[in-house]
Amino acid sequence: MRITGGQAARRILKVPKGLDVRPTPDLVKQAVFNSLGDRVVGARVLELFAGSGALSLECLSRGAAAVTCIEKSPRHAEFIRSNATAAGYGEILEARTQDVFPAMRQLVEGGRQFDLILADPPYGEKNVNRRSTSFAQQLLDNPHLPKLLAAGGRFILGHTKRDTLELVSPWCEVKMLKHGDTVMRFLEVEIQPGA
Repeated sequence: MRITGGQAARRILKVPKGLDVRPTPDLVKQAVFNSLGDRVVGARVLELFAGSGALSLECLSRGAAAVTCIEKSPRHAEFIRSNATAAGYGEILEARTQDVFPAMRQLVEGGRQFDLILADPPYGEKNVNRRSTSFAQQLLDNPHLPKLLAAGGRFILGHTKRDTLELVSPWCEVKMLKHGDTVMRFLEVEIQPGA
């Protein structure tokens, strides 16, 4: 796995062995970052379910100002930190070792906001005639997540195409990319009338 663009392009990233992490494929990463373009430059970024931290490191390589990664596994968080340090981004990448959902609540309580929020969580199972219970759906349903997105910010959410998600208020979709089994949704918070 490698960084696909920006200052650290082609840098190989070390990832934990085993099947615990499903890194976002390079072609999908390239498509996402091509779509984001200059939005990444100077952005404050939050990556949820960071896994290998590849999306965060891609953001830093492409000019993001600072990145916060949330990853539950201490082992994976250590890989993120060591990759960030090796690429020269150790000072501007914060890797928090904790569960995503309490972390989001704490970030809101701390008054934090981000220009870009990225999440490519573990895939959910196929859901036919029932509402999804996947991490992707849980993120859409979470009341704290919209509060973490700065005005005009974007939330990029990855999921498998067999996992049919319900888009709930205040999220509105501005773009969707499909590649193989992967769907990447670009979402914004809908401005409520009178808000």
